Amino acid sequence: MERVRRKYVLTGNYAAAYAALHSRVEVVAAYPITPQTTIVEKIDELISKGEYNTTMIRVESEHSAMAAAIGASAAGARAFTATASHGLFYMYENIWWAANSRLPVVASFVTRALAPPWNIWSDHQDVYALRDSGWILFLARNAQEVYDLIIQAFKIAEDDEVRLPVGVAHDAFIVSHTSEPVEMPMQDEIDSFLPPPEHIKPLLDPENPVSVGNLPTAEQHYMLRKNIWDCIIYSLSVIRRVGREYTELTGRNYGELIPAYKTEDAEYILVTSGAMGGDAEDAVDVLRDMGIRAGHLSIRLFRPFPHDELIDKVADSKAILVFNRGVSMGLGGVITADIRDSISKEALSIPVYDFIVGLGGVEVSKDDFIKAVHDLKTGKLDMKKTYYLMGGEYV
Repeated sequence: MERVRRKYVLTGNYAAAYAALHSRVEVVAAYPITPQTTIVEKIDELISKGEYNTTMIRVESEHSAMAAAIGASAAGARAFTATASHGLFYMYENIWWAANSRLPVVASFVTRALAPPWNIWSDHQDVYALRDSGWILFLARNAQEVYDLIIQAFKIAEDDEVRLPVGVAHDAFIVSHTSEPVEMPMQDEIDSFLPPPEHIKPLLDPENPVSVGNLPTAEQHYMLRKNIWDCIIYSLSVIRRVGREYTELTGRNYGELIPAYKTEDAEYILVTSGAMGGDAEDAVDVLRDMGIRAGHLSIRLFRPFPHDELIDKVADSKAILVFNRGVSMGLGGVITADIRDSISKEALSIPVYDFIVGLGGVEVSKDDFIKAVHDLKTGKLDMKKTYYLMGGEYV
């Protein structure tokens, strides 16, 4: 008999809050910053009502928020925090401490542009800055993915062969403050999927004292980073396994790390990350109606980058158009660089075109995607260039 699932209309931020609590998180470290604040506010509200037995630590800064999460996780607690933009950068030092200490912290990152000038709207520069840290990083498209990926994140992070922190990012306001239906498994279903926090092996044990973070030899530090490399590469198999298990639980497809839309026969493949994926798929439908075989890929997993899955989905295409909501100055789009690296490793001759869109919260619409494909088909694009595309025009 099919079970009745809970379904609520939630913002992306509230979805993150419920996901953390439904994961039976034991410690939440909280410091407010727009547009993340309502995540920890909702968690605090539900704890205050006595609905969840979770400890909330109200700290004085984002740096302290990650420090508190690190301490809790090192003691064997299931720990969660959330931040955005300059808060994430204030936390940045401890981002590396969490990864190098091999602690299964889970965090929600609400993407927001960086100042100056002050800007509360979304782009992905803040999360892109974490790419080399050793964190596993997901990019959610909507509130449902926020909820689902945070629950999966705890199981991935706590796997004995992974033991790395996981971040789940979503776009400011477009996802964080927009309400939509979110379906949730019942608590006993989540408990059967996600082992209780008691299974986490603490880094710190009073019966067996150790020093953490002291001075190593150069060779020891080298091997530490090499071990993180090995584990983050191994995590791809864990992420896929956990995704398949969650798919069995919910019926929502998490077996794919790069969800595809109409790519089977596509000549032109659009690649996006985050909330603009819906507009890209609208553009694909319009282009298909025009007789142009377009398709779309959404980068759900950013680190480790799923090279093999990407190659499987683009191998027969004529061109790839990558739309980045952030830029590596002097190089180009961050995800474009990842995709070109994958194409190069396989010695494929598929051209990859680089577009920068949506910086500082600029709207990205289906017309931007349609224009890019039309310009490619009419020979107006140069693969060596990076195109800044805003409001259907190059700037």
